[in-house]
Amino acid sequence: MLKKLFCVLHQYSNATRQLDFIAPLAIRLYLAPVFWFAGMNKLSDMESTITWFGNAEWGLGLPFPEVMAWLAALTEVGGAVLLVVGLGVRWVALPLMITMVVAALAAHWDNGWQAINDLKSPWASATAEEALRRLEITKNIVREHGRYGWLTEHGRLVSLNNGIEWAATYFLLCLSLFFTGAGKWLSLDYWLLRWLQKDQ
Repeated sequence: MLKKLFCVLHQYSNATRQLDFIAPLAIRLYLAPVFWFAGMNKLSDMESTITWFGNAEWGLGLPFPEVMAWLAALTEVGGAVLLVVGLGVRWVALPLMITMVVAALAAHWDNGWQAINDLKSPWASATAEEALRRLEITKNIVREHGRYGWLTEHGRLVSLNNGIEWAATYFLLCLSLFFTGAGKWLSLDYWLLRWLQKDQ
């Protein structure tokens, strides 16, 4: 009985593979604006970006900061465009993954895992409790002397930890695209491959 039920469920779940293009499309459209705005922010003031990449005291302290800054910015902007149209997705996923590894190690690693301090989530940083205590003090000061309702009307106050969480998430999504590709129907990769295989 259980074997038959498993087989029926497996058959129905396999039927959904006709829609398997939705997942890579959703990932592409989710990642594209993330990389586009990250790259455009760098390109909008490349002098400051290069300084930040190279400064070991308050920046990333990367070697060859000019080359690294341009590579990161152009990879993100170009990658975003290619993700939207679904062209060369498996190959553009590689430099985007490298960019995320560099970001995680150079900009976020010392802050631990969490992007936002939260003691209820796993892997809270060692300073999370103190950061949240100070955040609560700040909230109380604003409640007493400011316009707390106005300040939090469109979003609550949080304590930014700036850990590797988002960089790791984007890396994993790019890794998924590297293995699955851009998906059927709504990608140039799919139609280009069909055209190339037409005469074989």
